[in-house]
Amino acid sequence: MVTDEFSDAIREFEHDGESYTMADLTVLEEQGLCDLDTLPVSIRILLESVLRNADGEMIDDDDVRNAASWEPDVPDVEVPFTVSRVVLQDLTGVPAVVDLAALRSAAERTDVDPTVVEPEVPCDLVIDHSVQVDYFGSEDAYEQNVELEYERNEERYRAIKWAQQAFDEFNVVPPGTGIVHQVNLEHLGQVVHDREIDGEQWLLPDTLVGTDSHTPMIGGIGVVGWGVGGIEAEAALLGQPITMSLPEVVGVRLTGDLPDGATATDLVLHITERLRQVGVVDKFVEFFGPGVSQLSVADRATISNMAPEQGSTISMFPVDEKTLEYLELTGRDPDHIDLVKEYLEAQGLFGEQEPEYTETVEFDLSEVEPSLAGHKKPHSRIPMGDLDEHFPALLEEQNVVDSDGAAVGSDVDTGDGALVADRGLDLDDRVPVELEDGTEVEIGHGSVLVSAITSCTNTSNPSVMVAAGLLARNAAEKGLEVPEYVKTSLAPGSRVVTEYLEAAELLEDLEELGYHVVGYGCTTCIGNTGPLAEPIEAAIDENDLWATSVLSGNRNFEARIHPKIAANYLASPPLVVAYGLAGKMDIDLENEPIGTDDDGNEVYLSDVWPETEEIRETIHENVSPEMFEEKYASAFEGDERWEALDAPTGDVYDWDSESTYIREPPFFKDFPLEKPGVENVEDARGLLTLGDTVTTDHISPAGPFSEELPAGQWLSERGVEPYEFNTYGSRRGNHEVMMRGTFANVRIENEMLDGKQGGYTIHHPTGEETTVFEASERYREEDTPLVVMAGEELGTGSSRDWAAKGTDLLGIRATIGKSYERIYRDNLIGMGVLPLQFAEGEGWEELGLDGSEHFTIEGLEGGLEPNAELTVTAEYDDGDTTEFDVTAQVDTPAAVEYVENGGVLHLVLRRLLTSEAN
Repeated sequence: MVTDEFSDAIREFEHDGESYTMADLTVLEEQGLCDLDTLPVSIRILLESVLRNADGEMIDDDDVRNAASWEPDVPDVEVPFTVSRVVLQDLTGVPAVVDLAALRSAAERTDVDPTVVEPEVPCDLVIDHSVQVDYFGSEDAYEQNVELEYERNEERYRAIKWAQQAFDEFNVVPPGTGIVHQVNLEHLGQVVHDREIDGEQWLLPDTLVGTDSHTPMIGGIGVVGWGVGGIEAEAALLGQPITMSLPEVVGVRLTGDLPDGATATDLVLHITERLRQVGVVDKFVEFFGPGVSQLSVADRATISNMAPEQGSTISMFPVDEKTLEYLELTGRDPDHIDLVKEYLEAQGLFGEQEPEYTETVEFDLSEVEPSLAGHKKPHSRIPMGDLDEHFPALLEEQNVVDSDGAAVGSDVDTGDGALVADRGLDLDDRVPVELEDGTEVEIGHGSVLVSAITSCTNTSNPSVMVAAGLLARNAAEKGLEVPEYVKTSLAPGSRVVTEYLEAAELLEDLEELGYHVVGYGCTTCIGNTGPLAEPIEAAIDENDLWATSVLSGNRNFEARIHPKIAANYLASPPLVVAYGLAGKMDIDLENEPIGTDDDGNEVYLSDVWPETEEIRETIHENVSPEMFEEKYASAFEGDERWEALDAPTGDVYDWDSESTYIREPPFFKDFPLEKPGVENVEDARGLLTLGDTVTTDHISPAGPFSEELPAGQWLSERGVEPYEFNTYGSRRGNHEVMMRGTFANVRIENEMLDGKQGGYTIHHPTGEETTVFEASERYREEDTPLVVMAGEELGTGSSRDWAAKGTDLLGIRATIGKSYERIYRDNLIGMGVLPLQFAEGEGWEELGLDGSEHFTIEGLEGGLEPNAELTVTAEYDDGDTTEFDVTAQVDTPAAVEYVENGGVLHLVLRRLLTSEAN
């Protein structure tokens, strides 16, 4: 398996009477290739993968030397990284299943055995992104939401169940089990694999990629793993190494202790803010120093989870005694835990490490204070005590109110020529709303309409979940209640959370305040908030209210949580409950009362906040290994609904041309064996001109949509009623819906339209305003290629493969931005779309462009080179031109090959078909 040069590095390893094979890193050190003590831990794990898989064909001796050459001033070399497993969630997993099925159909059409398309590495798909919070605040909320989940997603789930029987090593964790990253942390992650490979029993580090950007959460137990788009994950599944530039590694040295009253959530919001300031995009981050030992593994995982918000590829902690204790607590086999320690010790990977780093950042835990993040960026931290000033300032900035809190408005024509002042609402104004049950409430700017304990980030951590339960208990004892207009929910990341909350008798306290379990999934954090009460939504629209949400999640991008809620805030679970009780965000909880008790006395947050020691004792007394063993014993079995699901069988998927959920995508139809290559882009038009921080939510929204939008129109034309539309996320197995939803977020702003929000554009040269999809269709009929221009951080956010697939299907040949988020950039490359970057200091605004020009991209006629310098000529209608240079953000020869083949899956399919033909 390994080339002759490094064959000595393959040796036997004895443990407890068993003999294993391992790729020994210390041999490379003996050969003078590296000094292991100076290499960051993550780089050593990459090196082990390259060494173990160096077969002289896909990975050769030079690749081993390149991986071993890491130093703080990182060499400009590439590394082919082969992961040990892949993790999928259902919103991104369904498109992966559809693509794999489409690859098999393409193979069958060319008279090749379709089973040539087969995963080469184990894969786990966790169904966790589809449950919505339609029902809440009642004991049967969970059952009702799950029933609806199956009704809405039965066809998608059948496709997943088909894949489970069609492909080897494809495991499915059914609905109602937990959130993918928490299930990964508590059960799927092994730290070290004991695996049979080619008849030999090998030991190797647990490594993975996942189709969700928060996959790095597994770094909390010392596992190298990060989020990729479904496209790249599918290629990894099919045995394609992930070719990457050797990364810079930033070390974060932790010192001190968290102060009382500060939670792991507060810590992660501080670190996220700090690392965004440092700039860690495309970099690995490792935590070390004396402060690491002060953090539980759950706290570490909370930090690692938010690697994408920090900007890093991974955020990783060492494997130490606390890691082993966590493996024991979560029910892992004791023999395996011993094996983990012995193997990692043999590789020099166990315990505290202080290697060399590209850059070292100092962080003092003692400086952490209670905080939130908002109103639309997870790295925009706000000290809790500043919320009362933050929110009025936000509304002033948005021109909703002036500096005195008075409404800002404009004169309105009454229809008879008279003008009246339409001032809207002052900051302190409240409007009466009568709910469906007759209850009367009052809401205004800043009212908290959603208070959700949700997301893998925090529900994985007993300290903050128990704190939320204890705060609820203390609040309930004082007679505090959550206002009727607040939509409350509790979505645990695994069933173990419910188990220990029940054991501590805290679940009933949370339920008393309305925080009943609504499902075991991402819910609010992914945008599956469900509807607000109709009178509430009507009041928002009628009064242009800046309503708010507070959630214990990791994402709060515009229109992600709910399209009607303008400002969203991330906070720890206990603070979620606190702001739910307060019912508003423009409040200083350090100095203002949260409410009044039964006797009318003011109650402050400090009166109900639990003591640190009480939280620790509650965890110690109520969280046990038996809980994890019991709840995960049947993780792959599912409930009676899953068992009763009638799924198709066979090696090739039986496509239904009438389906509105699962359709064969066009990517591999009429598939040529010759690669298409690349050529200059001639006479292209601009489809959108965008600003900074356009997220993958803006590009490919996951939430609900209306019948007025192109996706809704397509479904309506096929007899689907609006209440059956479900969400974009649930329709990701249908390219017809998804390409119509691309660049269709209700909050996206195409700068061609002077402030108008939504998926609209100008068709040139007619000058007509239309939807992005309609314009793209007209350009397609005219055989006109398209480009999109943007500012900084294009594609930040979730690892959403449809953000790239939809870009491709709209006919966009290239995007041109000031900078890119890694996953979106790689997904574009994976679909054969060119991500181009303006020169330093330039952008479409600086160059005087507005998107109406004709664009020609030159420098591709001789083929594409890594990081190629290309020239773009923008020609105006009067014949004048602006010429500027761009850099192709295609970093490696492998990435070039993806673009030249039209995409990475096209390359893999071409290789498979060619191999079988020969």
